[in-house]
Amino acid sequence: MTDVTVLGGGIIGLTAAVRLQERGARVTVVADRHPLDTVSAVAAAVWYPTHTDGDERVLRWVARTRDELLAQAAAGTPGVLLRHTRMLLRAPIAEPPWWAPGEVSLQAAPEPYAQQLRFAAPLAEMDLYLPWLQRRIVAAGGRFVHRRVARPEELLADTPVVVNATGLAAADPAMVPVRGQIVLVANPGLCESVRDEDHPDGPAYVHPRSRDVVLGGTFEVGRSDLAPDAQARAAIVRRCTALVPELASVPVLGDRIGIRPARRGGPRVQAEEVGGGRIVHAYGHGGAGVTMSWGCADEVADLAGS
Repeated sequence: MTDVTVLGGGIIGLTAAVRLQERGARVTVVADRHPLDTVSAVAAAVWYPTHTDGDERVLRWVARTRDELLAQAAAGTPGVLLRHTRMLLRAPIAEPPWWAPGEVSLQAAPEPYAQQLRFAAPLAEMDLYLPWLQRRIVAAGGRFVHRRVARPEELLADTPVVVNATGLAAADPAMVPVRGQIVLVANPGLCESVRDEDHPDGPAYVHPRSRDVVLGGTFEVGRSDLAPDAQARAAIVRRCTALVPELASVPVLGDRIGIRPARRGGPRVQAEEVGGGRIVHAYGHGGAGVTMSWGCADEVADLAGS
């Protein structure tokens, strides 16, 4: 495979860079910010295809990503953990949802819930995982260049293939910012994730990590400011404490705000011939970037080399 430039240093760009290197490409990652300054660094980063419509392509992405993250967790990859999960359902379902892994269990649940799904889900602590990906790319001969690029076409003068992993910066009218606020609290000894996606006051999820617990959250379409909302914080803590009473009175460590790069019509993963070069677009994953990352990276590598 030839030289490839990846434009964008978030989870989609970094995983694509790794897969391209595995196919033999010489990779340069161009980004205007460090990976820890991207929205990926703010993510709860739990495997779950939130606000994602199911189709064969998305199902393939999420399944491949789960397999990769499970293997990384077993190998002791920095920041990758496995959490047993209880997903509480307010309305009964006849069978598990389209994204559910094969070992998912559908069980009864206490009121006010109708049922609960139990399954294992990997998560990535992004302050550890993103630097690990960056080190992996550099160790394989990749370069990182700090540069602001207005359009991916600009890079075709230097390389025959460009991966456009620019998220909300993509020149695509279908892109939509979706603001998310989470709250970090001290971990009182929790090791199980719990979520209620259909809470009447907004989604509620509790994701224990090694050093803290992520409480969420909000999903505010069209909002892109980054100032913490004290009322939203209080509501998140209230919803999550109702889910997991052990959280009562634990210290709040801080808020995190991220603007998810959502796209009407779903993610765009597509090759485009431009002049004598090729742009492989990979953006618009919304709040499920980690969940689709490695599966999308496989497809990006296919498109880059086809």
